[in-house]
Amino acid sequence: MNDSANVVLRFVLYVDLMLLFGVALFGLYSLKGRERRSGTVLPFRGLLAGFAGLGALLSSAGMVLMASTMSGESDVAELRPHIEMMLFETDVGLAWAVRMIALALVGLALIFNSRAPGISLVIATTAGSIALASLAWSGHGAMDEGSRRYWHFTADILHLLVAGVWLGALLAFALMAQPRALQTEAHIRLLAGAVKRFELVGALIVVIITVTGLVNYLYIVGPKLDEVLLSQYGILLAIKVLLFTGMLALAALNRFHLGPLLEQSLREGQYRVAAHALRRSVVVEMAAAVLIVGLVAWLGTLSPEVE
Repeated sequence: MNDSANVVLRFVLYVDLMLLFGVALFGLYSLKGRERRSGTVLPFRGLLAGFAGLGALLSSAGMVLMASTMSGESDVAELRPHIEMMLFETDVGLAWAVRMIALALVGLALIFNSRAPGISLVIATTAGSIALASLAWSGHGAMDEGSRRYWHFTADILHLLVAGVWLGALLAFALMAQPRALQTEAHIRLLAGAVKRFELVGALIVVIITVTGLVNYLYIVGPKLDEVLLSQYGILLAIKVLLFTGMLALAALNRFHLGPLLEQSLREGQYRVAAHALRRSVVVEMAAAVLIVGLVAWLGTLSPEVE
């Protein structure tokens, strides 16, 4: 029961912190000036505050669950010394404390969004990246030692951050392409411009996430394939790769067909069909991304050893 709860908690926390970082960063590289003010294009204040609050709640629940699993205790009073030990004497506890401080900073930054939206998003993005990076200390990299440990952590953190950029952008596009938001040509032009600006970011995401994924595989499994595929870890990893391939196909569709089609339809004044097609593609791509994060959360609790 604890194993299942741990996987679910990890999954929701991963998605939550990826969206927190990714949406905040999207506001910086895709929007300008007043567009970054909450409610003008995206509800930054509500979204980011919700993600930060949920992240703190899930992190707290995860700490209690971890202490319960490691100690075998279920009574809250009995768990207290075990939780204190984890907080003050382990790297996981330090990472947890840093994450909670970062999430609190996100909440403080949002207070100034209406007056200084750019600075607010810079602080939220920075704090969100720290909160997301802290999840690496609960992954396979924490089991390494020496220089290998730091290189593995570097690959893990880059992988998490880039995945967050991708997932956050997908949510932002899905929100910008909602039917109620596509009432004016100006808003659709804003969506088309955001899609255009994401082209370079999207290309960098694919390269970095592929390279760091391969590096992580080599650190965790080593240069072998056939033996790993016989294990539950290998099967889940293969499913993850297939879903990632599907995401690449959808991203290529958006980049080379639906994005240009939306720009062309704007010139012709027939833009609603193209905008809705882009939204459907983004929603499917986001669903695949969420499934991948779920597999990542599960894989993080498994050993790649052949069963």
